[in-house]
Amino acid sequence: MRLFLNRSRVLGILLSPLLQVAPVLAHKVETSAVGDVAATFHIEPSHNPTVGKPSIAWFALTRRGGRVIPLAQCNCQLAVYSVPHKAKTPPLMKPKLNKLDVERYKGVPAATITFPKAGMYELKLTGTAKPGANFQPFSLSYTVTVGG
Repeated sequence: MRLFLNRSRVLGILLSPLLQVAPVLAHKVETSAVGDVAATFHIEPSHNPTVGKPSIAWFALTRRGGRVIPLAQCNCQLAVYSVPHKAKTPPLMKPKLNKLDVERYKGVPAATITFPKAGMYELKLTGTAKPGANFQPFSLSYTVTVGG
């Protein structure tokens, strides 16, 4: 019994640093159906936006191979729709995109969004290459649940 307790204690000491990891950030990754663009999407706070409070949504755009596409190289537009919505329904809002440095990504598209009511929303990011940039036009969509 004593040998078992000693082994358990040693095992606990050895594994303890591995179990004390920093919190993992939740991100959603989407790849365009046509083309070579993918995006890592995140919305603060922790993918749990709240009605009436500003939330920052950012999109780390990358080309195949991982090269970052900064906002300076993209004619990007963000549209926010309630879910469900009809195909021709205009967006609830088109937030202005600004560049943001976050994690290892520099100058990525980001927007501040204040959701008007609880429920589900679709964030649709579209983009084309600015002169001098080289990537296919893209359209990426994310669903966000907003709490009250």
